[in-house]
Amino acid sequence: MSKNRYPRLLGLLPLLGTLLLGGCNMTLLDPKGQVGLDERNLIITATLLMLLVVVPVIFMTFAFAWKYRASNKDAVYTPKWSHSTKIEIAVWTIPVLIIIALGYVTYKSTHALDPYKPLESDVKPITIEVVALDWKWLFIYPEQGIATVNKIVFPAHTPINFKITSDAVMNSFFIPALGGQIYAMAGMQTKLHLIANQNAEMDGISANYSGAGFTGMKFKAIATSQEDFDAWVSEVKKAPKKLEQAEYAALAKQSQNNPVELYSSVTPNLFQTIVDKYEGMKPGPKVKHEKEEKEVAATQGMDMNSHSAAGAEE
Repeated sequence: MSKNRYPRLLGLLPLLGTLLLGGCNMTLLDPKGQVGLDERNLIITATLLMLLVVVPVIFMTFAFAWKYRASNKDAVYTPKWSHSTKIEIAVWTIPVLIIIALGYVTYKSTHALDPYKPLESDVKPITIEVVALDWKWLFIYPEQGIATVNKIVFPAHTPINFKITSDAVMNSFFIPALGGQIYAMAGMQTKLHLIANQNAEMDGISANYSGAGFTGMKFKAIATSQEDFDAWVSEVKKAPKKLEQAEYAALAKQSQNNPVELYSSVTPNLFQTIVDKYEGMKPGPKVKHEKEEKEVAATQGMDMNSHSAAGAEE
């Protein structure tokens, strides 16, 4: 191939090489948390299993092309050949075994990496309530009584229980370095359990297109030590802003490329209020929340005890 004949193609080669090298440090393959690590291992395992078919086929393609080339007069010429039991066994048995192996790995990992399944740990988890807005992320710390916009901080080696909803269109909450991805939907609460294995500053994104401000719907996720986390909470509690109903109504309006905001206090049960505001818009019977189910169970238990006591008196 001469340079004069394909000058544009040769000029693109450095660019193509740069693009290929630019993917060597992909976030998904450099996780900072246990869930992300397990997901990375699953990706690698599935890829290697599939390569058991792909790689031999590639080699055999070149080998057969070389062996049966027109200039090779020693190759056996059998134009009426149509069947080989050995080949049939190979092309069916090997893929079936690989599919069985992939099925087992997928079944096992699907249950082990269930986003609703709490992580096992001796450390008490922290809860962060996530609300997807247009086009920003609101994070509420119910136990600490604070809230932030487009930034979360949490201690490393501590499970994080995310409760996720939306007060806008459907979105998707994703921290690639920690693994997992879960949808945020109005009137519904989804869950995600993650943990960071080390101190790190990570990028969080919206993984579901949601309109004009989608590209700016990003946030920072910072894993730090317990002492630094406690200090950060104390700092946020000194912030001048308070997330009350009027402030939340203004925050919920559409805006793009929002800066980080800190709120020293939050209206009680704001997250549940946001979920409940869409309750009447959904068809079908009213959905009972966890708190309501506990109250109903407690009431039924009291009724059963009353009936038992009345029966004993009779």
